[in-house]
Amino acid sequence: MRAYLNSRVLIAALVVGFCFTGCQEEEVPLRVIETGTVTDIDGHVYKTVKIGNQWWMAENLAVTHFNDGTDLTYIETTSMDSTWSNTTNAAYTFINNGQYGNLYNFAVVESTKNIAPDGWHVPTDEEWLTLEKEIGMSADETQSLGWRGNKEAEKLTSLYSEGWPEGTALFGTDEFGFNAKPGGCRVFNGQTNYQGSMSFWWTASTNGNEAWYRYIDANQIRIFRQHTYKGYGMSIRCVKNS
Repeated sequence: MRAYLNSRVLIAALVVGFCFTGCQEEEVPLRVIETGTVTDIDGHVYKTVKIGNQWWMAENLAVTHFNDGTDLTYIETTSMDSTWSNTTNAAYTFINNGQYGNLYNFAVVESTKNIAPDGWHVPTDEEWLTLEKEIGMSADETQSLGWRGNKEAEKLTSLYSEGWPEGTALFGTDEFGFNAKPGGCRVFNGQTNYQGSMSFWWTASTNGNEAWYRYIDANQIRIFRQHTYKGYGMSIRCVKNS
């Protein structure tokens, strides 16, 4: 009986020791996130976050003027609107009362007048690539088109996917404080997505007559990279000048 009891104790001790060691190995230290704020010309105050060596806005841009005070053209949102598709002006619109910022055409981005807060700018494709590598995407994958990486979208998405539809593939961990939320998109023909299931961001980089962008979808855990017509309406995240 004593031998049996000693065996039980020994096995229990080994199991406890194994679990303790395993738990210790799986623990991930909490990431220290450095944050701040920046204010645009309209007086909107945005949260900001440092990711690697870059400072990013942690909210989508909502400004309606360039930094010199020039108005952007506002085009009302309807399901199909030729006004949006026909404009050559720097224009914006919004959906869902603008709770996740405005949607801008690329004329806003490529204007010689700065849309970003003073000391900030619309990030290039290369600056997005730097961000993606910082959050864990391989250098080779960052250069690909379409859906890339492995769960990087979840690392950028709002904690517990706040603001996103329930029961979808995307589960936000917001590991880096980027706090991505579904700002939606306006197609170049004027059609607007109201589903609250996607977010598109312009970069400042072009590819011929098209422009590079990033896209996160509620049914994906990766980040989409591509270039498209400049007449789309997309959100903008700004990055601080180095």
